[in-house]
Amino acid sequence: MKESEHKMLKFNGKEYPCCASLTMGMIGGKWKTVILFHLLKKTLRYSELRKEMPTVTERTLSLQLKALEEDGLINRKVYTSKPPLKVEYSLTDFGKTLTPIIESIANWGDFVLENYSD
Repeated sequence: MKESEHKMLKFNGKEYPCCASLTMGMIGGKWKTVILFHLLKKTLRYSELRKEMPTVTERTLSLQLKALEEDGLINRKVYTSKPPLKVEYSLTDFGKTLTPIIESIANWGDFVLENYSD
């Protein structure tokens, strides 16, 4: 019997072995989901995101924001009309489709704290 060939999924020029891999490729890692969580309710400036996530380094935050923007999940708006330069981040319509997933992840974290912490 011939082994069936596994078809890779393609999205935004990247390949993934399954749909869960695609999802985790876009929101996985330590900070992407945290960034998305903070942007669920409102648009935030870079400095406001830093305050919400005090343990993230500036380099990491910048890289993660760039990756989320490249994947079309967040929008970066630069205001240059008057100094100082102002940059705001918000969820795109595509990024908003992650709302139930991000809320589920947050709710599970609350559940763990309430039921399984020391």
